[in-house]
Amino acid sequence: MKKKASQQKLLNRWKRKVFATLIFAFCLGSFAFIQARYRGITASLESLKPRRDQQPQIAFLFIARNRLPLEFVWDAFFLGEEGKFSIFVHSRPGFVLSEATTRSKFFLDRQVNDSIQVDWGEATMIEAERVLLRHALRDPFNHRFVFVSDSCIPLYSFSYTYNYIMSTPTSFVDSFADTKDSRYNPRMNPIIPVHNWRKGSQWVVLNRKHAEIVVNDTIVLPMFQQHCRRKSLPEFWRDRPVPAEGWKEHNCIPDEHYVQTLLSQKGVDGELTRRSLTHSAWDLSSSKSNERRGWHPMTYKFSDATPRLIKSIKEIDNINYETEYRREWCSSNGKPSPCFLFARKFTRPAALRLLRESILLRDKEQDN
Repeated sequence: MKKKASQQKLLNRWKRKVFATLIFAFCLGSFAFIQARYRGITASLESLKPRRDQQPQIAFLFIARNRLPLEFVWDAFFLGEEGKFSIFVHSRPGFVLSEATTRSKFFLDRQVNDSIQVDWGEATMIEAERVLLRHALRDPFNHRFVFVSDSCIPLYSFSYTYNYIMSTPTSFVDSFADTKDSRYNPRMNPIIPVHNWRKGSQWVVLNRKHAEIVVNDTIVLPMFQQHCRRKSLPEFWRDRPVPAEGWKEHNCIPDEHYVQTLLSQKGVDGELTRRSLTHSAWDLSSSKSNERRGWHPMTYKFSDATPRLIKSIKEIDNINYETEYRREWCSSNGKPSPCFLFARKFTRPAALRLLRESILLRDKEQDN
């Protein structure tokens, strides 16, 4: 009996030691976890604090199909300017900018992780723009937000572009009253009254206030998703008659109206420089099909990529808006300036030719 009692005591003592060891290990692990979390939170808070050496950044928001065919131009544009810009890319879902798909360190892993399938002329385009803005707004140092297509090139050096965009607190939004086209759908009324209906280029430059308006919108976007639709082309009718209900055939391209109309709805038209910084040439006579005529801008090929072409774009110093009887004279820092900092649509061979011949990425003074 004494032997059994002694063994029981030893067993109980061993159990207490094991239990105490487990408690100690648990406490030690919990302490290490809490300390790691504290350090992570502290580091996050520190990263949000303004740093004296941190300059306001421009967020470049690229909308691409897959790869960025003109990345070599942008790589040269960004080189040596780290700390003044950030990059976000919206490609098809699942596409990753890895070492196998990009040669530029600036674009490596810069794709957003929640991209959507985008169809031209559909509301998915403006939804993709909102995805990019949501990501870019998380960085408090991003003060401007520039939308860029995968066929777009910068015309000037980064320093000239940066100073031009940051010289004014306004957003650059090509916005004008859409009085000639029949794109407005009466079914949007009264949520979107016709006097707030605007048209313009989707390639805008937004400040933080206006970017937040776009991201936080829950009223105008649903109207566009329901009532702003691209007119169907004959080959898509599939032997069916044109829809009898007129509202179904309002040729409404969401990305040409959404940001402009939303900002008009919010009453901030006066806070905009009402022109785009991206040049597009709309050749209304190039298409053989009346249905397609004017739907897409010209594409510049290798033979088009000449100093004369770039010079002609850079020399544009005013834009005429016929529907508003308004001529917009372009300026920067209170002085007359070129209207455009970017241009599209360029093929890869065309952009390569321009870069090799040192026609791009020059300061304005170098062009004189």
